[in-house]
Parts: sequence; C-alpha cells; structure tokens
Amino acid sequence: MHLGNFASLTLFLPEMAVTATILLLILVHVAGKNRQSAAPALLSLAGVGAALLLVALQPASPGRSLFEGMVALDGFAIFFKALTALATIVVIFMSMESRELAGRSQTEYYIFLLSVLLGMFLLAASTDIVMLYLSLELVSIPSYLLAGYLKGKESSTEAAMKYVVYGATASGVMIYGFSFLYGLTGTTHMAEIGRVLAAGKAPLPVYLAAVMVTVGFGFKIAAVPFHMWSPDVYEGAPTPITAFLSVGPKAAGFAVLVRFFYTVFASPDAVAGMWKLHPSIDWTLLFGVLSAVTMSVGNLIAINQKNVKRLLAYSSIAHAGYMLMGFVLLTPVGLKAILFYLVVYLFMNLGAFYVVILVANGTGGEDIANYSGLGIRSPFAAVSLAVFLFALTGIPPFSGFIGKVYLFAEVINRGVYWLAVIAALNSVVSLYYYARIVKVMFLEDPQETTELPVQAFPRAVISLLAIPTLLLGIYWEPVARVAANSVRLLAF
Repeated sequence: MHLGNFASLTLFLPEMAVTATILLLILVHVAGKNRQSAAPALLSLAGVGAALLLVALQPASPGRSLFEGMVALDGFAIFFKALTALATIVVIFMSMESRELAGRSQTEYYIFLLSVLLGMFLLAASTDIVMLYLSLELVSIPSYLLAGYLKGKESSTEAAMKYVVYGATASGVMIYGFSFLYGLTGTTHMAEIGRVLAAGKAPLPVYLAAVMVTVGFGFKIAAVPFHMWSPDVYEGAPTPITAFLSVGPKAAGFAVLVRFFYTVFASPDAVAGMWKLHPSIDWTLLFGVLSAVTMSVGNLIAINQKNVKRLLAYSSIAHAGYMLMGFVLLTPVGLKAILFYLVVYLFMNLGAFYVVILVANGTGGEDIANYSGLGIRSPFAAVSLAVFLFALTGIPPFSGFIGKVYLFAEVINRGVYWLAVIAALNSVVSLYYYARIVKVMFLEDPQETTELPVQAFPRAVISLLAIPTLLLGIYWEPVARVAANSVRLLAF
C-alpha cells in the first residue's frame, strides 16, 4: 500500500525529529558565541534519543510504503533505524570524552554527525533507486567532512581526500549501473524492476548493472577490493568518527545491500520459505567469493599492524566478510544471522574504540606499544578492552561467539562447506592479532608508571557496552527473536 506525501508524514516522525535537531543545531551555531559549549552534544543526544523512541513506537507491517513508494516502513527498516540511532548515541558520548575534538567547533561536528544519521535512516528504508542514491550521498558527503574534521592534521586531511576520491568513484560507477536498470525496465522502483527482470532472461546489461551496483555497496561496507580507503580513513579520522564509520554506515550499507539484491535480483518464495534467484543471474557465488576474500585480506593484513586504529580497521573489513556469509544464502535465517551479528558487533566494536580514546587521551598515542602494562596503569580499561577483543574474536562466552554460531550454522546447513572452513580458519588468524594486544597489556612492563584513571562517566558508558557483550553470549534469545521478526516483515 503506497501512502501519499501528507499521509506519510505521520509515519515519518523519527526522520523529522533528526531533521528538527539539525535545524536547531544550525541556529545554535549561528547565534551561539561559545564554540566549546556542551549544549550541542546534549541537544544532539536529546534529538537522537527522541528519534530512537519514535522508532520503537513505529508500527511495523509488510507492504507499507511512504511517499508514493519511495521508502518502506517495515520491520527491516525499523531494526536498522534503531541500530544506527543507538550507535550514534554511543558515538556522541565518545565524542564528549575525546581530546582530539577539543578546541574545535562542536556544533558543526554534531550537524554533520546527525546528517549522516538522517541519511542512514533513509538508506535503510529506500525502495526506489533515486531515493537510494540520494540517501547514500547524504550518508557519504557529511562523512567526508567528519573524516577530515581535524583541520591542520596531515593524516586527517589525507583521510578525507582518499575518502572523497574513492567515494566519488564508487558512487559514479553505481549510478551508471542504476541507469542500465532504468533503461531496461523503464522504472526506478526496485520491486517493479525485480518483476520485469524476473519475467525474462537477463541480457548482458543486467550483469553489468549488478557488478556496478556492487561497487557502490561494496565501498560502503568496506568489502575487498573496495576497501582501500578504509585503513587510511580509520587511522586519520577522529577516533569517535572511526568508531562511527565502522558500525553505522556499515550497518546501513548491509541494509540497502540486502533490500536491493533480494528485491531486484531475487524473489521471495513463501512456499519454500526462502528467496529464489531470477533466471540467469546467479550472484550468490560472486558474493561468496567476495566474502571469503574480504575476511582473509582483512585478517591477514591486520597481523602486521602496529597502530590500534588501523588494526581495528582491517578487523572491520574482516567482519564485513563474515556478515556477507549470511547474505549469500537466500534464507531468512541467513539474514537473521547478519542482523544479530550487527547488534553484537555494535557493542563490542564501539566498546573497543571507546577504550582506544581513553588510552590515547592518557598516553597521547595509538600504537600497540602505548598499551604496555595497561593492566597495571588502568586495570578497568585493560580488562574492558580484553573483553571486547575476545568478543570480536568469537570466543565463548562472549556475544561474538553466538553471532558467529548463527552465521556458521546456516552456512553449514545450506551446504556451503568451503566458505565455513575459510571463515573458521580466519577466526583462528584473528585470535593472534587480538591476543597480541592483550599480551602487551597484561604481560609487558609499562613504559610509564603513572596511572591512567578512568573517570565515572566513561566508566559507566564502557560498562553499558561491556554488559551486553557478556550478556548476549549467555542469553541472546530476545535479540535473535527481534532479528527474525525484522527479516520476516521484509518479505514473508
């Protein structure tokens, strides 16, 4: 059911809340004199918190489209809106503690951050390729500005430049692929494109379109070979933005990747309870190989990294490879595994980056050597980081283990054994470089003897991230149920 523009406004309240907050921040920036005030951060927290509450109150039902079919209001979109809003709230807390951002305009920073959030809301719900492209650009352009926000710092400027060049290239290739699809089908609505393609044998331009669109989505999730921007951008950007890029836009990228490919190049089969490929377009093998290569490249290159932010960047690439395993299976269980993994990844990855911020504040460095003896200098930070790193590895009883169990189990159940073997070997490799940081923290003598105390506020935030990382490894059923229902409302 397509709702008109005015009727859609009452169901568009989360996006309107974020938009209103951005406008208020602009007024604060124009009228305010104190550029270092905490007011922009608090206003941003209030706006994103209100948007998250409105998302939770939204009615989810399959088949409801807003603004004449431009965006969808279903459980799948609601799940990703809640996930990205939660990630943004955590990143705002991280930004308030980051010394990198001290002395810089706070209002502009939060305007860009919330603009990315608005783009992610729209991207997760886009059902028209025009809206999809506009949403993707709304995510990308403020991200470029945030990556280079440390003006005067060479690595930040380099990060922004590389991000812009790679992003513009990927965007141009993707929209060229969209033009092929529009030329072949005469429509920009994804469901209509899918119905036209399902009716006959796919001509060559459809294959070209699929590959070109993959370039754009692959860039957004940092999948190999579209990952080249990621390490330099992650290292040069402010650490809160690095954490944000590793979770928020990546989650939105997976949301639009699933919605696009499962709508345009596949069809739901309610009888079989899974999706079936359109004639002559078997993209699952391509993404299966992409998954294996992505996780392997990410893990193998991470071994030699000395900078923790850069190491976590390659780790993020590897985790994108793990999540792609669920994408190629064409089953609701596979998609449920991706959604569940994104939830646990949010807590464990943001938690790791939060500790990186605190250590950088105290030591002035981000190299692994700066973590020497951290177990003595700051036991709370060291233990917390160890918890997050072991969760990222996938060791029980942490939440990352359950996330990988869901992915591995469905891959094995569908008979894709070669991919499961590669993923298992990569998990072993990842243990080496994660454990190396733990070894430095607890088994090496500190370079300095001064303590690195963790204040009450960051201690509370880290605890709020560590508790789900532990709890979801023991009791995960409610989150798994929400993920399953979100996928069910996507098509079945």
